[in-house]
Amino acid sequence: MNILLILGLFVAAYLIGAICTAVWLGKAYYGIDIRQHGSGNSGATNTFRVLGKKPGAIVMFIDIFKGWAAASLANLLVMFNAIESDQLITFKLLMGGLAVLGHIFPVYEKFKGGKGVATLLGMMLAVQPEVALVCIVIFMIVLFTSKYVSLGSMIAALAFPVLLLLPRFNPENPVLIVFGFVLFAVVVLTHRKNINRLLQGEESKTTIKLGRRR
Repeated sequence: MNILLILGLFVAAYLIGAICTAVWLGKAYYGIDIRQHGSGNSGATNTFRVLGKKPGAIVMFIDIFKGWAAASLANLLVMFNAIESDQLITFKLLMGGLAVLGHIFPVYEKFKGGKGVATLLGMMLAVQPEVALVCIVIFMIVLFTSKYVSLGSMIAALAFPVLLLLPRFNPENPVLIVFGFVLFAVVVLTHRKNINRLLQGEESKTTIKLGRRR
């Protein structure tokens, strides 16, 4: 096992996840810090609300790609014989998890980042794309019926490990299920304020601007 290669890719996975897409896009093209507007969150949802449809879509795509790319780095470990092929899923989860942590605690922006849901989705697409697509459908249904992004995000995050318990999706490696529940717990922790607002009936419903803010 090549420890140096593994550690190097772990650091790379975190740094990929730590790319502050919404913050950098807002500052570079709109002259604002997205964290000082809207909900104050540096994620795709707040970008949609503050900057509009196009920048929101860009941020969402890149944040999803971050999770997918970081998790996919594990393929290099197999390619260079640093790990066995049966360890691939475990290392995809570890590297994807590091990307999610990087998004939440980015070193580039004093460890103040977003909630990591889009990056988590990217990791899920790299690890178990079929289940991830079902989770996207679940998210869209919840969002359409409730108008709450936070609620849809949490339910979709929970759906991932729960679906893996079903015979149709049950993985050979049980670590995937355990890790799924751990990541759901992370999503809940990053949505603590949203949960309080939902319980108090004060959570904002989604409204996406179609224009651009200048």
